Amino acid sequence: MLRLLKVSAWAIALVAAQAFAATMATVYKSPTCGCCEKYVEYLEKNGFTIKAINEDDMDAIKKRYGTARAASCHTMLVDGYVVEGHVPVRAIRKMLNEKPAIVGISAPGMPQHSPGMGEERPGTLTIYAIPKGNAKLTVFSVE
Repeated sequence: MLRLLKVSAWAIALVAAQAFAATMATVYKSPTCGCCEKYVEYLEKNGFTIKAINEDDMDAIKKRYGTARAASCHTMLVDGYVVEGHVPVRAIRKMLNEKPAIVGISAPGMPQHSPGMGEERPGTLTIYAIPKGNAKLTVFSVE
Protein backbone atom coordinates (compact mmCIF):
# COMPACT_ATOMS: atom_id res chain seq x y z
CA MET A 1 0.00 0.00 0.00
CA LEU A 2 2.83 2.41 0.87
CA ARG A 3 4.54 1.63 -2.42
CA LEU A 4 1.32 2.35 -4.32
CA LEU A 5 1.02 5.72 -2.57
CA LYS A 6 4.62 6.59 -3.45
CA VAL A 7 4.10 5.65 -7.11
CA SER A 8 0.85 7.65 -7.21
CA ALA A 9 2.50 10.69 -5.66
CA TRP A 10 5.35 10.47 -8.18
CA ALA A 11 2.91 10.23 -11.09
CA ILE A 12 0.92 13.23 -9.85
CA ALA A 13 4.11 15.27 -9.45
CA LEU A 14 5.21 14.38 -12.99
CA VAL A 15 1.87 15.41 -14.50
CA ALA A 16 1.88 18.67 -12.51
CA ALA A 17 5.41 19.49 -13.67
CA GLN A 18 4.41 18.95 -17.30
CA ALA A 19 1.32 21.14 -16.87
CA PHE A 20 3.41 24.03 -15.57
CA ALA A 21 6.31 23.60 -18.00
CA ALA A 22 6.91 26.49 -20.35
CA THR A 23 5.81 26.05 -23.95
CA MET A 24 8.82 26.01 -26.26
CA ALA A 25 8.57 27.98 -29.51
CA THR A 26 10.76 29.47 -32.23
CA VAL A 27 10.05 32.98 -33.54
CA TYR A 28 11.49 34.12 -36.87
CA LYS A 29 11.59 37.91 -36.94
CA SER A 30 13.18 40.87 -38.63
CA PRO A 31 16.23 42.12 -36.72
CA THR A 32 14.98 45.71 -37.06
CA CYS A 33 11.35 45.27 -35.98
CA GLY A 34 10.51 46.68 -32.55
CA CYS A 35 7.01 45.19 -32.40
CA CYS A 36 8.50 41.72 -32.92
CA GLU A 37 10.65 42.24 -29.82
CA LYS A 38 7.58 43.35 -27.86
CA TYR A 39 5.68 40.26 -29.01
CA VAL A 40 8.52 37.96 -27.90
CA GLU A 41 8.47 39.67 -24.47
CA TYR A 42 4.68 39.21 -24.32
CA LEU A 43 5.03 35.49 -25.08
CA GLU A 44 7.73 35.04 -22.44
CA LYS A 45 5.59 36.81 -19.82
CA ASN A 46 2.81 34.36 -20.68
CA GLY A 47 4.71 31.13 -20.16
CA PHE A 48 6.54 30.57 -23.43
CA THR A 49 10.25 29.87 -23.77
CA ILE A 50 11.25 31.55 -27.03
CA LYS A 51 14.15 30.93 -29.35
CA ALA A 52 14.20 34.14 -31.42
CA ILE A 53 15.92 33.98 -34.80
CA ASN A 54 16.68 37.18 -36.70
CA GLU A 55 15.93 36.66 -40.38
CA ASP A 56 16.45 39.14 -43.20
CA ASP A 57 14.28 37.25 -45.72
CA MET A 58 10.95 36.84 -43.93
CA ASP A 59 9.13 36.22 -47.23
CA ALA A 60 11.09 32.98 -47.62
CA ILE A 61 10.13 31.92 -44.07
CA LYS A 62 6.44 32.55 -44.79
CA LYS A 63 6.60 30.56 -48.03
CA ARG A 64 8.45 27.70 -46.30
CA TYR A 65 5.84 27.40 -43.52
CA GLY A 66 2.72 28.11 -45.61
CA THR A 67 1.68 31.45 -44.12
CA ALA A 68 2.37 33.82 -47.04
CA ARG A 69 -1.36 34.31 -47.73
CA ALA A 70 -1.95 35.48 -44.14
CA ALA A 71 1.38 37.22 -43.57
CA SER A 72 2.43 39.50 -40.74
CA CYS A 73 5.85 40.60 -39.54
CA HIS A 74 6.97 37.50 -37.61
CA THR A 75 6.40 33.75 -37.78
CA MET A 76 6.34 31.38 -34.80
CA LEU A 77 6.65 27.60 -34.78
CA VAL A 78 5.07 25.83 -31.81
CA ASP A 79 4.16 22.17 -31.30
CA GLY A 80 3.84 21.42 -35.03
CA TYR A 81 1.83 24.57 -35.80
CA VAL A 82 2.66 27.97 -37.28
CA VAL A 83 1.51 31.20 -35.62
CA GLU A 84 1.72 34.20 -37.91
CA GLY A 85 1.78 37.69 -36.45
CA HIS A 86 0.49 39.25 -33.25
CA VAL A 87 -1.78 36.41 -32.13
CA PRO A 88 -2.90 36.55 -28.48
CA VAL A 89 -1.83 33.72 -26.18
CA ARG A 90 -5.51 32.78 -25.64
CA ALA A 91 -5.83 31.81 -29.30
CA ILE A 92 -2.50 29.96 -29.31
CA ARG A 93 -3.49 27.95 -26.23
CA LYS A 94 -6.89 27.19 -27.80
CA MET A 95 -5.17 25.83 -30.91
CA LEU A 96 -2.68 23.77 -28.89
CA ASN A 97 -5.47 22.31 -26.74
CA GLU A 98 -7.91 21.57 -29.57
CA LYS A 99 -5.24 20.35 -32.03
CA PRO A 100 -7.13 21.19 -35.24
CA ALA A 101 -5.97 19.80 -38.60
CA ILE A 102 -4.63 23.14 -39.88
CA VAL A 103 -1.24 24.67 -40.69
CA GLY A 104 -1.71 27.28 -37.98
CA ILE A 105 -3.34 30.59 -37.10
CA SER A 106 -2.74 34.20 -38.05
CA ALA A 107 -3.46 37.81 -37.21
CA PRO A 108 -2.62 39.09 -40.72
CA GLY A 109 -0.94 42.44 -41.20
CA MET A 110 -0.04 44.62 -38.26
CA PRO A 111 -3.35 44.94 -36.36
CA GLN A 112 -3.56 47.69 -33.77
CA HIS A 113 -4.48 46.69 -30.22
CA SER A 114 -2.90 43.23 -30.59
CA PRO A 115 -0.04 41.93 -28.40
CA GLY A 116 3.06 43.97 -29.20
CA MET A 117 1.04 46.60 -31.07
CA GLY A 118 -0.29 48.76 -28.26
CA GLU A 119 -2.93 48.22 -25.62
CA GLU A 120 -5.03 45.13 -26.29
CA ARG A 121 -8.76 45.56 -26.76
CA PRO A 122 -10.49 42.20 -26.21
CA GLY A 123 -13.10 41.29 -28.79
CA THR A 124 -11.58 43.38 -31.60
CA LEU A 125 -8.99 41.04 -33.14
CA THR A 126 -9.98 38.38 -35.67
CA ILE A 127 -7.67 35.36 -35.75
CA TYR A 128 -7.78 33.21 -38.88
CA ALA A 129 -7.17 29.50 -39.28
CA ILE A 130 -4.67 28.73 -42.03
CA PRO A 131 -5.90 25.50 -43.61
CA LYS A 132 -3.73 22.93 -45.31
CA GLY A 133 -3.60 23.20 -49.10
CA ASN A 134 -5.23 26.12 -50.87
CA ALA A 135 -8.51 26.19 -48.96
CA LYS A 136 -9.90 29.57 -47.93
CA LEU A 137 -8.90 31.14 -44.60
CA THR A 138 -11.61 30.82 -41.95
CA VAL A 139 -12.21 32.61 -38.67
CA PHE A 140 -10.57 30.68 -35.83
CA SER A 141 -11.50 33.06 -33.01
CA VAL A 142 -12.15 36.67 -32.10
CA GLU A 143 -9.88 37.81 -29.32
